[in-house]
Amino acid sequence: MPQNTQDYPFDPAQHHVWRPYTQMKTTPAGLPVASAEGVRIKLEDGRELIDGVSSWWTVCHGYRHPHIIDAVKAQLDEVPHVMLGGLTHAPAERLAARLAALTPGDLNHVFFCESGSVSVEIAMKIAMQSWINRGVSGRTQFLAFKGGYHGDTLATMSVCDPEEGMHALFAGGLQRQIIAELPVDDEATEALDTLMTKHGASLAGVVTEPLVQGAGGMRFHSPETLKRLRALCDKHGLPLILDEIMTGFGRLGTMFACEKAGVVPDIMTVSKALTGGTLPLAAAIASSRLFNDFWSDDAGAALMHGPTYMGNPAACAAANASLDLFETEPRLEQVAQIEDAFARLLPHARGVSGVVDVRWQGAIGVIEMRGLPDLDGLKACFVDSGVWVRPFGNIIYLMPPFIITADDLERLIRSTVDVTRSWAERHF
Repeated sequence: MPQNTQDYPFDPAQHHVWRPYTQMKTTPAGLPVASAEGVRIKLEDGRELIDGVSSWWTVCHGYRHPHIIDAVKAQLDEVPHVMLGGLTHAPAERLAARLAALTPGDLNHVFFCESGSVSVEIAMKIAMQSWINRGVSGRTQFLAFKGGYHGDTLATMSVCDPEEGMHALFAGGLQRQIIAELPVDDEATEALDTLMTKHGASLAGVVTEPLVQGAGGMRFHSPETLKRLRALCDKHGLPLILDEIMTGFGRLGTMFACEKAGVVPDIMTVSKALTGGTLPLAAAIASSRLFNDFWSDDAGAALMHGPTYMGNPAACAAANASLDLFETEPRLEQVAQIEDAFARLLPHARGVSGVVDVRWQGAIGVIEMRGLPDLDGLKACFVDSGVWVRPFGNIIYLMPPFIITADDLERLIRSTVDVTRSWAERHF
């Protein structure tokens, strides 16, 4: 093994931070950030960028909202962290009660963790163990869908799209799940019904993203599709897990995407905008029916899971403050205004060479391309135009903070369309 710096084809001191989704050898270094406020990211070189992606869809209220910052500061002065095993604290108790009241149906039981991927793993674990606790064996697989994405941990990779997703490299080391087409019409619904019958004895549950499949390509489907899926789960007695990590907390114009379909899942996972982009926090929120499967005098029937920082008091304080803002400031109205701006300005990208589709829903706007050659070059062009837009795959998308002003929003959309046009003219 190499022992000295000169033994490596790189300088280790230049790469202490191993960055996400990045080929470290060929990708330019990250842009140093000096500060961020509202919808703007200020770089150390003095440039300011309008954030078009809400820091991976988290900063719904904008950066450094004073109400959230003050809540976190106050909590840090009391107790920044205490274990949730054998102890409890007011921020977690209050947040769990508020989430139970805010989510639809009987989603009354909140299991906290630190990341969205882990919340999906917990949801899968709850679904599997609920069968075990009822004395049913063999229910170890999940049904998920093409185009889906649920995280980068091992179990969540297994329920992502195995071919078009980013995890094909690990296929041999992942549990084999059942991956199907969404029930977008009667024919697909019948095919899915047949598949669920065939694998019924092995299935523990069904996992999907409601209305928008995010990192799998920003693919949209109708509320009717979600209704069909709920009906099939009811028919086959399978718990439905809805991954609202991206869509939850107003992104599509309702607090949760499933509300648009009038569908109540058996487990909902949330993260991303839960704390307004301030601190890491996530949760799997389960129905009372599933919780009842764990209610026993038998200690072995307990859910044996416990992330070290679950229910972190500072993060819970941030989340409670974020929910305050949804109650006191016009967030859903702002999402409707963003959607109107997308409808007015984003169609200008239609007809641009290489554009396959232009679509929008709520505060998500998408330009789908035939491909994105020289992706790093395209990202640099967006920075040069004064906006922070981070395309992936063949998708250029916008998911700005809800508080963005009309002028900044118009500048963001027009810059995105203009850069896409000029870049496409050089590559298609």
